[in-house]
Parts: sequence; structure tokens; C-alpha cells
Amino acid sequence: MGNQKEGFMFDSVSRYQPQLLSVLRIVSGLLLLQHGTAKVLGFPAVEGVPPPGLSLPGLSGPFELVLGLLLALGLFSRPAAFFAAGFCAVGYWAIHGTQNLFPILNGGELIALYCFVFLYLTAAGPGPWSLDAVMRKRA
Repeated sequence: MGNQKEGFMFDSVSRYQPQLLSVLRIVSGLLLLQHGTAKVLGFPAVEGVPPPGLSLPGLSGPFELVLGLLLALGLFSRPAAFFAAGFCAVGYWAIHGTQNLFPILNGGELIALYCFVFLYLTAAGPGPWSLDAVMRKRA
């Protein structure tokens, strides 16, 4: 009986799923964007952040900046999420995965989580609060 009541309680919030999908996309996009602004624009100033350049960490800044902005705005959301997921997977295996297999030991928990959030957004789409949704309504 406890499970039925708990299920009913959470079923009532499921009507907000589309909006929460948009919130997930916006927040994850803004978080990725801040990695890009730190690397490309120096804001916020973060110690140890590689400068933009022709190294893997240096090249990551422009990708984080552009993909984070696209995701935050909900513009070209599915392709941006797809490329962001792939970018994070490459980053994980190239930087963190070479240190240790386990994310908790190699410092790769965040990028691994980003990878799967972006993979989910690729399949789920941007949600209703997006420029993609606005353009779809006008078409």
C-alpha cells in the first residue's frame, strides 16, 4: 500500500516533465558554458585552467562555449547535445580514463555525468522552453 501512495504522489508531478526537461537542458547548458567562458574569456577566473590553444584541453574551451550556449538557448538542441555527449566521452577517455578506470578515482565523475545527460537530451529533445520549440511553432 505504501508504494501505491508514493507512486500516486509522484505521478502528480509528472505533468511537469516537459518543463523539467527544459530546466535540465538549460542548467546543463549553462554549466557547460561556464567551463567555456573560463577557458576562452578567463571568466570566471579559475586556477589551473588551460589557455585556448592547440592542445586537447585548450581546444575544449571553444567547444564548451558554443555547445553550452546552444544548449542553454535550446537552439539546434539535439545536434548540440549529440556533439556535447561525444565531446564529453572523448574528454573522459582522453584525460580521465587514462589515469584510472573508475571516475571517482580519476576525477571524471562530472564529465561522465555530462556525457549521459547530453546523450539523454539528444533522445528527449529540448523541451518546450527552447528556441527550437519557438521555431517549430512558427514553421
